[in-house]
This record gives sequence, C-alpha cells and structure tokens, in this order.
Amino acid sequence: MGLLTISGEPASCFEGVAHATARLLGFDLVDEDRISQLLREQFGGKNIPDYAWRPAVASAIANLAKGHHLVLAVRGAEAILPLVPGMLRAGILSTETRRIGAVMLERRLERPDAIAALAQMDDAARTERKARFGRAAPLPEHFDIALNAEQFEHGQMAEILRAAAGARCLREQGFLPAAVEAKLQFQTRLELARHGIVPVGQARLKPVAFGHPSEEVFANLLDFYSIHWEYEPRSFPLQWDKDGNVAEAFTPDFYLPEFDIYVELTTMKQTLVTRKNRKIKLLRAVYPHVNIQVFYQKDFQDLIFKYGLRVSA
Repeated sequence: MGLLTISGEPASCFEGVAHATARLLGFDLVDEDRISQLLREQFGGKNIPDYAWRPAVASAIANLAKGHHLVLAVRGAEAILPLVPGMLRAGILSTETRRIGAVMLERRLERPDAIAALAQMDDAARTERKARFGRAAPLPEHFDIALNAEQFEHGQMAEILRAAAGARCLREQGFLPAAVEAKLQFQTRLELARHGIVPVGQARLKPVAFGHPSEEVFANLLDFYSIHWEYEPRSFPLQWDKDGNVAEAFTPDFYLPEFDIYVELTTMKQTLVTRKNRKIKLLRAVYPHVNIQVFYQKDFQDLIFKYGLRVSA
C-alpha cells in the first residue's frame, strides 16, 4: 500500500504540502472534506462522535487503500492507522510566528487578532485530539520524517516527501493486501460495534434486550462475520421434582444454527462461576448430543481486548 500521512498544527499549512505532494506522486488526496464524504458513504450519514472517529476513518481508509495509493492530510493522520508496510508518516513543523502570519493572511486579521485566533485554534485542536486519540499532543514516535516549514517552501517539502516515498518504495509495494485490510476492518469494526456504529450494508444488530454488555459485543462480532445467531432460543430442563415438573433448567446465551452449537458467555467474577459450571456439566450429562462452547471471563477478554474493546464484568 502506498500511504503517506501528512499532518501538523493549525495554520502550519500542512494541507498545502499534502496537495503538492499528491500531485507529484500521482496519489489520491484524502483531506478533511474527502474524509467527511467517505464517512457519509460508509456509515449512511450517521453522526460519528469524536470517540469513534479514529476507527471509523481507519475503516474507510483501509477500504479505499485496497485500490488506491493515498496521501492522507488531516490532523492526527499519523495515528489513525497502525504502521503497516507501504506507509510513511510525515509531520510539518512551523514556528508560532509563521503560523500567526498564516492566520493574518488567511483571515485578513491584524496581528493581535491573529494571535488570539491562533490560540483558539490550538485549544480546539488539542481538545479534538484528546477526544479522538486519547491524548492532547502527538507522539514523536508516530512520525517517520519531520520537515521545518521555516526552512522549505511547499514545493520543496513536496519534493523531499516524493524522494522519501520513493526510497521507501511505497508505490512498488502495491495496494493494501486483502488479508491486511480484513484484519484492519476486524479491529476497527469491533471498536465501532462497541458504540453501536455499523457500516451501511453490514449486518445490523438485531433488536434484542441483552442481559449483559458482553452479550451485545459478542453479537456484534457475529454480525460482522455474517454468522446467523439466536439469543437464548431454548431452555434445557436439567432436574425434575417428584411430580415431573422442571425444577432446574439452563438457557445458553446464543445458538449458532450454521454450526449447530450453543455458546455461553461466563464473564462474571470467578466466585460466581461455580454454580454455572455445575449446570453446564449437568447439561452435557443429560444432553450429550448438544454442542456447547463456554467462554469464560479470561477467554472473552483475550478475544475482545485484543481488538481494543473494554467490556464490563
């Protein structure tokens, strides 16, 4: 995949560098406007809150990168996707004096007003980054190359980035491989599912009143893979009283018809698991033909936490 991310502080003019670089490389430019369009297309106009913005954009970019080489120009671009082969992350540095001058020119303001405006822009950018990425400032290790706008014009920086992209063989590495795209989509869709956000055309969560948050997350996972599921479809009698009435029964959380298997999520504290384990053991004894898969708390957390989710126990 040829993906060059270019980002910087407000009024650092990194957008202009990105435009020039995209033209030189022949890559498609993805800026703020294009990202908004991609999100509308992929999520059907659904409002994407800041806390879900990063995985939503990552999903859209991964989908686009299957058939396009990209220059991604947006604040925080360096942190949207994990570092994958064929990716180069650039930062544009600019002094406060230069940024004030840029605001004066762009907004036609006097210097005192431009200083105040830039301060507001910086505050808004820090707040936005904190909401989207969990921290108010970028990490130095998220950049592979940094250019000082005080020393170079836009065209010169574009030439440097073209040379860097050539040295890293971005174009020669081809588009994003299907296997890598699938892994990225799996990670981002799980994160989005936690917030109830599902791309247009994907299987949507059935209107079910789940008894535990972990069940809803697991159902989202099944939906992502288009695995048909039924929630608590059947109760299995386990013990009967002397009159033949059911004295004890067990209802597994899910049934997967395609695999003829029941799934039980046991994400409660270990001290509360003993009783459920006894029921499952009894179910297997009474119904030896019934296939049941149990996910204990650690099993479930290993599955879900691997993809960046947090589920209440």
